Amino acid sequence: MVGANNKPEETDQPEVMIEVSVWRGDAEAGGFRTYHVPSRQSQTVLDIVTYIQRNLDPELTYRFACRVGMCGSCGMTVNGKPRWTCRTHASQVISNGKLTIEPLRNMTKVKDLAVDMTPFFDKWVEAKGAFVPTKTRHDEIEAIKPDSKERRAADAAVECINCGVCYSACDVVAWKPDYLGPAAINRSWTLVNDPRDGAQAERLKVLASDAGCSNCHSHQSCATYCPNLLNPTRSIAGVKRRVMVAALKGEV
Repeated sequence: MVGANNKPEETDQPEVMIEVSVWRGDAEAGGFRTYHVPSRQSQTVLDIVTYIQRNLDPELTYRFACRVGMCGSCGMTVNGKPRWTCRTHASQVISNGKLTIEPLRNMTKVKDLAVDMTPFFDKWVEAKGAFVPTKTRHDEIEAIKPDSKERRAADAAVECINCGVCYSACDVVAWKPDYLGPAAINRSWTLVNDPRDGAQAERLKVLASDAGCSNCHSHQSCATYCPNLLNPTRSIAGVKRRVMVAALKGEV
Protein backbone atom coordinates (compact mmCIF):
# COMPACT_ATOMS: atom_id res chain seq x y z
CA MET A 1 0.00 0.00 0.00
CA VAL A 2 1.34 3.46 -0.96
CA GLY A 3 0.92 6.38 1.44
CA ALA A 4 0.79 10.14 0.83
CA ASN A 5 4.58 10.36 0.67
CA ASN A 6 4.57 7.75 -2.12
CA LYS A 7 6.49 5.28 0.11
CA PRO A 8 5.16 1.86 0.92
CA GLU A 9 3.65 1.70 4.41
CA GLU A 10 5.19 -0.85 6.70
CA THR A 11 2.54 -3.36 7.78
CA ASP A 12 4.75 -5.82 9.66
CA GLN A 13 4.09 -5.83 13.38
CA PRO A 14 6.94 -6.41 15.85
CA GLU A 15 7.23 -10.03 16.92
CA VAL A 16 5.51 -10.78 20.22
CA MET A 17 7.83 -12.48 22.70
CA ILE A 18 6.97 -14.58 25.75
CA GLU A 19 9.13 -14.32 28.86
CA VAL A 20 9.60 -17.89 30.05
CA SER A 21 11.18 -18.80 33.40
CA VAL A 22 12.35 -22.43 33.40
CA TRP A 23 13.72 -24.40 36.32
CA ARG A 24 17.30 -25.51 35.69
CA GLY A 25 19.23 -27.81 38.01
CA ASP A 26 18.78 -30.96 40.10
CA ALA A 27 17.63 -31.89 43.59
CA GLU A 28 20.75 -30.44 45.20
CA ALA A 29 20.89 -27.04 43.54
CA GLY A 30 19.13 -25.07 40.88
CA GLY A 31 17.13 -22.02 40.01
CA PHE A 32 15.11 -20.34 37.31
CA ARG A 33 16.58 -19.19 34.02
CA THR A 34 14.74 -16.76 31.81
CA TYR A 35 14.30 -17.17 28.05
CA HIS A 36 12.43 -15.15 25.45
CA VAL A 37 10.40 -17.23 23.02
CA PRO A 38 8.39 -15.94 20.04
CA SER A 39 4.66 -16.30 20.40
CA ARG A 40 2.98 -18.49 17.78
CA GLN A 41 -0.60 -19.34 16.95
CA SER A 42 -1.89 -22.58 18.57
CA GLN A 43 1.38 -22.89 20.49
CA THR A 44 1.51 -25.39 23.35
CA VAL A 45 3.69 -25.20 26.42
CA LEU A 46 5.57 -28.24 25.12
CA ASP A 47 6.22 -26.31 21.89
CA ILE A 48 7.78 -23.54 23.99
CA VAL A 49 10.01 -25.95 25.92
CA THR A 50 11.05 -27.61 22.67
CA TYR A 51 11.85 -24.24 21.09
CA ILE A 52 14.11 -23.39 24.04
CA GLN A 53 15.94 -26.70 23.81
CA ARG A 54 16.39 -26.56 20.04
CA ASN A 55 17.20 -22.89 19.63
CA LEU A 56 18.34 -21.35 22.90
CA ASP A 57 19.65 -23.95 25.32
CA PRO A 58 20.46 -27.43 23.97
CA GLU A 59 21.33 -28.70 27.46
CA LEU A 60 17.74 -28.29 28.75
CA THR A 61 16.46 -31.68 29.92
CA TYR A 62 12.79 -32.69 29.78
CA ARG A 63 10.58 -35.65 28.83
CA PHE A 64 8.02 -36.08 26.09
CA ALA A 65 6.96 -38.76 23.64
CA CYS A 66 3.65 -38.75 21.75
CA ARG A 67 2.90 -34.97 21.78
CA VAL A 68 -0.84 -35.71 21.40
CA GLY A 69 -2.06 -36.40 24.95
CA MET A 70 -1.70 -40.18 24.93
CA CYS A 71 1.45 -41.04 26.92
CA GLY A 72 1.47 -38.53 29.78
CA SER A 73 5.25 -38.25 29.84
CA CYS A 74 5.35 -34.46 29.30
CA GLY A 75 3.90 -33.56 32.70
CA MET A 76 5.33 -30.37 34.20
CA THR A 77 4.26 -27.65 36.62
CA VAL A 78 3.05 -24.64 34.63
CA ASN A 79 2.44 -21.42 36.55
CA GLY A 80 2.14 -23.48 39.73
CA LYS A 81 -0.24 -26.12 38.37
CA PRO A 82 0.56 -29.67 37.17
CA ARG A 83 -0.34 -30.18 33.52
CA TRP A 84 0.34 -32.19 30.39
CA THR A 85 2.30 -29.59 28.45
CA CYS A 86 1.42 -31.07 25.06
CA ARG A 87 -2.28 -30.36 25.66
CA THR A 88 -1.85 -26.99 27.36
CA HIS A 89 -2.11 -24.08 24.94
CA ALA A 90 0.21 -21.27 25.89
CA SER A 91 -2.51 -18.66 25.31
CA GLN A 92 -4.55 -20.24 28.12
CA VAL A 93 -1.86 -20.01 30.78
CA ILE A 94 0.35 -17.03 29.92
CA SER A 95 -0.03 -14.22 32.46
CA ASN A 96 1.11 -10.72 31.50
CA GLY A 97 3.31 -12.17 28.77
CA LYS A 98 5.09 -14.47 31.23
CA LEU A 99 5.22 -18.19 31.87
CA THR A 100 6.87 -20.24 34.63
CA ILE A 101 7.71 -23.92 34.01
CA GLU A 102 8.96 -26.30 36.70
CA PRO A 103 9.20 -30.08 37.16
CA LEU A 104 6.31 -31.97 38.74
CA ARG A 105 6.04 -31.55 42.49
CA ASN A 106 6.41 -34.35 45.09
CA MET A 107 9.09 -36.17 43.07
CA THR A 108 12.86 -35.81 43.21
CA LYS A 109 14.33 -33.63 40.50
CA VAL A 110 16.74 -35.52 38.27
CA LYS A 111 17.72 -32.62 36.05
CA ASP A 112 15.85 -29.52 34.95
CA LEU A 113 12.26 -30.54 34.10
CA ALA A 114 12.76 -34.31 34.49
CA VAL A 115 11.89 -36.06 37.76
CA ASP A 116 12.50 -39.51 39.24
CA MET A 117 9.15 -41.33 39.09
CA THR A 118 10.45 -44.53 40.72
CA PRO A 119 8.69 -43.93 44.09
CA PHE A 120 5.45 -43.17 42.24
CA PHE A 121 5.53 -46.55 40.47
CA ASP A 122 6.81 -48.36 43.58
CA LYS A 123 3.61 -47.28 45.33
CA TRP A 124 1.54 -48.94 42.60
CA VAL A 125 3.32 -52.18 43.50
CA GLU A 126 2.90 -51.56 47.23
CA ALA A 127 -0.84 -50.92 46.74
CA LYS A 128 -1.19 -54.33 45.02
CA GLY A 129 -2.04 -52.65 41.74
CA ALA A 130 -1.37 -55.79 39.69
CA PHE A 131 -4.14 -58.21 38.76
CA VAL A 132 -3.80 -61.62 40.45
CA PRO A 133 -5.61 -64.29 38.43
CA THR A 134 -7.70 -67.01 40.05
CA LYS A 135 -7.96 -69.17 36.95
CA THR A 136 -5.61 -70.65 34.40
CA ARG A 137 -5.61 -70.41 30.63
CA HIS A 138 -7.37 -73.75 30.55
CA ASP A 139 -10.43 -72.46 32.41
CA GLU A 140 -13.38 -70.81 30.72
CA ILE A 141 -13.28 -67.01 30.54
CA GLU A 142 -15.44 -65.56 33.27
CA ALA A 143 -18.15 -63.25 31.94
CA ILE A 144 -18.43 -59.83 33.60
CA LYS A 145 -21.69 -58.01 33.02
CA PRO A 146 -20.90 -54.51 31.69
CA ASP A 147 -23.84 -52.99 33.57
CA SER A 148 -22.94 -54.48 36.95
CA LYS A 149 -22.22 -52.10 39.83
CA GLU A 150 -18.64 -53.33 40.13
CA ARG A 151 -17.93 -53.07 36.43
CA ARG A 152 -19.25 -49.51 36.26
CA ALA A 153 -17.15 -48.52 39.27
CA ALA A 154 -14.03 -49.94 37.63
CA ASP A 155 -14.86 -48.32 34.29
CA ALA A 156 -14.98 -44.88 35.94
CA ALA A 157 -11.39 -45.27 37.17
CA VAL A 158 -9.63 -47.47 34.66
CA GLU A 159 -8.35 -44.87 32.16
CA CYS A 160 -5.36 -43.74 34.27
CA ILE A 161 -2.13 -43.69 32.22
CA ASN A 162 0.34 -43.18 35.10
CA CYS A 163 1.35 -39.62 34.22
CA GLY A 164 1.82 -38.54 37.86
CA VAL A 165 -0.15 -35.29 37.57
CA CYS A 166 -2.54 -36.24 40.40
CA TYR A 167 0.41 -37.33 42.57
CA SER A 168 2.07 -33.97 41.96
CA ALA A 169 -1.14 -32.14 42.81
CA CYS A 170 -1.73 -34.04 46.06
CA ASP A 171 -1.06 -32.02 49.21
CA VAL A 172 -1.16 -35.16 51.35
CA VAL A 173 1.78 -36.64 49.44
CA ALA A 174 3.66 -33.43 50.17
CA TRP A 175 2.89 -33.73 53.88
CA LYS A 176 3.25 -37.50 54.18
CA PRO A 177 5.69 -38.89 51.59
CA ASP A 178 4.88 -42.54 52.34
CA TYR A 179 1.18 -42.05 51.47
CA LEU A 180 0.34 -44.33 48.55
CA GLY A 181 -1.19 -41.44 46.63
CA PRO A 182 -4.29 -41.02 44.45
CA ALA A 183 -3.08 -42.88 41.36
CA ALA A 184 -2.05 -46.06 43.19
CA ILE A 185 -5.24 -46.22 45.27
CA ASN A 186 -7.36 -45.43 42.22
CA ARG A 187 -5.75 -48.41 40.45
CA SER A 188 -6.37 -50.63 43.46
CA TRP A 189 -10.02 -49.57 43.44
CA THR A 190 -10.44 -50.98 39.93
CA LEU A 191 -9.13 -54.33 41.19
CA VAL A 192 -11.21 -54.25 44.37
CA ASN A 193 -14.17 -54.23 42.00
CA ASP A 194 -12.89 -57.11 39.88
CA PRO A 195 -14.46 -60.42 41.05
CA ARG A 196 -11.82 -62.36 39.12
CA ASP A 197 -8.92 -61.00 41.21
CA GLY A 198 -7.40 -63.24 43.87
CA ALA A 199 -5.57 -60.72 46.06
CA GLN A 200 -8.47 -58.89 47.67
CA ALA A 201 -7.59 -59.67 51.30
CA GLU A 202 -3.93 -58.65 50.93
CA ARG A 203 -4.87 -55.54 48.97
CA LEU A 204 -7.39 -54.31 51.55
CA LYS A 205 -4.83 -54.77 54.33
CA VAL A 206 -2.39 -52.51 52.49
CA LEU A 207 -5.11 -49.95 51.73
CA ALA A 208 -6.06 -49.94 55.43
CA SER A 209 -2.45 -49.38 56.54
CA ASP A 210 -0.92 -46.16 57.83
CA ALA A 211 0.07 -45.25 54.26
CA GLY A 212 -3.36 -46.07 52.86
CA CYS A 213 -6.72 -44.52 52.07
CA SER A 214 -7.44 -42.95 55.48
CA ASN A 215 -4.84 -40.26 54.72
CA CYS A 216 -6.95 -38.70 51.95
CA HIS A 217 -8.47 -35.38 53.04
CA SER A 218 -10.77 -35.20 49.98
CA HIS A 219 -9.26 -31.94 48.75
CA GLN A 220 -10.12 -33.04 45.18
CA SER A 221 -6.85 -31.69 43.76
CA CYS A 222 -6.32 -35.01 41.97
CA ALA A 223 -9.71 -34.74 40.29
CA THR A 224 -9.20 -31.06 39.48
CA TYR A 225 -5.98 -31.63 37.55
CA CYS A 226 -6.41 -35.11 36.08
CA PRO A 227 -5.99 -34.66 32.30
CA ASN A 228 -8.18 -37.72 31.67
CA LEU A 229 -10.99 -36.28 33.82
CA LEU A 230 -10.87 -39.12 36.34
CA ASN A 231 -11.86 -38.63 39.97
CA PRO A 232 -9.41 -40.50 42.22
CA THR A 233 -11.04 -38.90 45.28
CA ARG A 234 -14.22 -40.80 44.48
CA SER A 235 -12.24 -44.02 44.07
CA ILE A 236 -10.51 -43.45 47.41
CA ALA A 237 -13.90 -42.87 49.06
CA GLY A 238 -15.01 -46.24 47.68
CA VAL A 239 -11.88 -47.87 49.09
CA LYS A 240 -12.60 -46.30 52.49
CA ARG A 241 -16.05 -47.89 52.50
CA ARG A 242 -14.65 -51.31 51.57
CA VAL A 243 -11.96 -51.05 54.23
CA MET A 244 -14.55 -50.11 56.86
CA VAL A 245 -16.68 -53.14 55.98
CA ALA A 246 -13.60 -55.38 56.08
CA ALA A 247 -12.64 -53.93 59.48
CA LEU A 248 -16.12 -54.62 60.89
CA LYS A 249 -15.73 -58.20 59.73
CA GLY A 250 -12.32 -58.45 61.36
CA GLU A 251 -10.59 -58.95 58.01
CA VAL A 252 -8.14 -56.03 58.36
